Amino acid sequence: MKAKTALPAVAMTAVSMVLTLAVVVMWLGTAMPWPVALVVGLGIDGGWLATLAYERRLAAQGDHNRAVTGVGWSFGLIATGVLVTHALTAEDNPGAWLAVAWLPVAAKALWLVHGLWEQTALTPNALGAIQGIQQEARDEAAVARARLRAEAVTEETRLTAVTQAGARVARIQAKTAHSLSRAWSTLEAARKGKDTGRALTSVTHRVTPDVTSRWELPVWGPAEPVALALESAPALTDAELDAQVDEIRHSEHPALSYREMAVRFRAAGHSASEVRLRAAWKRVA
Repeated sequence: MKAKTALPAVAMTAVSMVLTLAVVVMWLGTAMPWPVALVVGLGIDGGWLATLAYERRLAAQGDHNRAVTGVGWSFGLIATGVLVTHALTAEDNPGAWLAVAWLPVAAKALWLVHGLWEQTALTPNALGAIQGIQQEARDEAAVARARLRAEAVTEETRLTAVTQAGARVARIQAKTAHSLSRAWSTLEAARKGKDTGRALTSVTHRVTPDVTSRWELPVWGPAEPVALALESAPALTDAELDAQVDEIRHSEHPALSYREMAVRFRAAGHSASEVRLRAAWKRVA
């Protein structure tokens, strides 16, 4: 890379010096001996070359001198001025000379670009380290993007599954509620019917002899939790169970039905299985 910026500057400087020397010799050779004109041209080129060499030495040391830089630009401008003046005064067709009159200034600009490159140049090790850091950052960013995309897809899949499961549960609950509602309506119609009511009452009478209680619908709704104290309550004997059932049954007038008695029996904190409680009801009724 150093040669790519230095070689164009060297080549353009050499061409500019040759053109300046040739123009000075041709232009001043008519007015003075050509050796004198040659010395003048060499002086311009030599001064330019000397300041350029000094600038390059300072740049190699990491230093900079504005005075030396100004002198170098002055020699470049002088060379350009010589070429422009020669083209405008001594040539019938100045276009060709004007076309190359900018070469000294261009050579100086190329040396400036080469100096800037040297100030920012890095060693191959440093460039390799920078490339490694950039590649690592790109890798980490790619992994982070992939992780975020995967998490987003996973979350989307989970939400879709939860939504579908919830919708399925809601459909089943709605279907079950509809079926229960129809069954309840059928039972209610049967209970309120004139003929079916008597039939159900007669069936109840056969199950519980000597009791003409009205047939009631089963309880449909949330069950109330049984108190924890019932779990530790001592089991009642048959005599005690019969006494409790008879007392609760005749606590109101007319006598309570089995369903009402069972509810009050358990609400009072007593414990007995459904089989024993129904058997006690049959005995006291």
